[in-house]
Amino acid sequence: MKKLILLVASLFLIITTYGQNNTATLLKELQTAIDKNEHRFDILEKKIDDVLWYHKVGDIAFIDKVVITGPPPANEKNATLGFNNPLKFNAYVFIPKKTDVSKKYPLIVLAHGGVHANFSTYNTHILRELMAQGYIVVAPEYRGSTGYGESFWKNIDYGGLEIQDCDASRAYMVENYSFIDKTRVGAVGWSHGGLISLMSVFQYPENYAVCFAGVPVSDLVMRMGYQGESYHNLFSADYHIGKKATEDPEEYRRRSPVWHAEKLKTPLLIHTNTNDDDVHVMEVESLIRALKAAEKKFEYEIFKDIPGGHSFDRIDLKQSREIRLKIWSFLAKYLNPPAPMKNLKEMEKAAYVVIE
Repeated sequence: MKKLILLVASLFLIITTYGQNNTATLLKELQTAIDKNEHRFDILEKKIDDVLWYHKVGDIAFIDKVVITGPPPANEKNATLGFNNPLKFNAYVFIPKKTDVSKKYPLIVLAHGGVHANFSTYNTHILRELMAQGYIVVAPEYRGSTGYGESFWKNIDYGGLEIQDCDASRAYMVENYSFIDKTRVGAVGWSHGGLISLMSVFQYPENYAVCFAGVPVSDLVMRMGYQGESYHNLFSADYHIGKKATEDPEEYRRRSPVWHAEKLKTPLLIHTNTNDDDVHVMEVESLIRALKAAEKKFEYEIFKDIPGGHSFDRIDLKQSREIRLKIWSFLAKYLNPPAPMKNLKEMEKAAYVVIE
């Protein structure tokens, strides 16, 4: 409905201004107007969701949104002029209110999913469960995230410099919060966030004690074989990779975890679901086979047709919570949080309104 109203309003404005001639030019200007307004709506939506964070987890967590830097943009047009500044981006910081700053706590680097998306209150119950266990959480809004304008959106570098953005958020937390134990840092993410978590431990194994990758994007070359043209265009755009996978498969492999499996040194858990209609199970199975071929020790589970598809272990069903409890138990073995979750009752009490 929002897009329809925007389309009609923009069309009326342009036709009123220019008349009904020169249709091609009118349509091009209309599309430009729609695109620019989409980013404005994204900014507004992000600001609203930021307020919601305080309502949804502010009772149990101190919340901050900091501005830090990652590497200069991959396609920095001003580099030839001597301007090659680090890219500024936001990161959410969540600290449990019961934190004792005289002690040391584990850190979770929680990377959001989506080709172009952001860290939103969709993750509320996951944050509440992590806060209840005593984890500090940083959630980076790495380059390409939505809600920060067109320029930042076009700085996307999927499987590339975004990995360094996320590790920069880890470094920021370790350097600025004395109560974080730098030896107890976990990389956690689902989907695109799963890819980021995997690539983080592949590139910086010394920085992470454990990794969980849920339904992770694993092989961009394979992925382009079953995704539609609009998905392909997000990668082949001139501000991004600039070529299709068929034109430069090596570049797509460079950004894919399956082609880095031999680098694994970090304890790893992988989850996938056979009815996932976004990251197909065959893509994750390819990663599992590559890790086995490299003789790596890791854990994985392939779930059979669990309700929720791509989001099967992130939604609110009892079965989903049972699976998340497995994730939290795996992380706790390596991160030793002060209050690890032992059962579903503890999870429900932490994440939902439970009347006893």
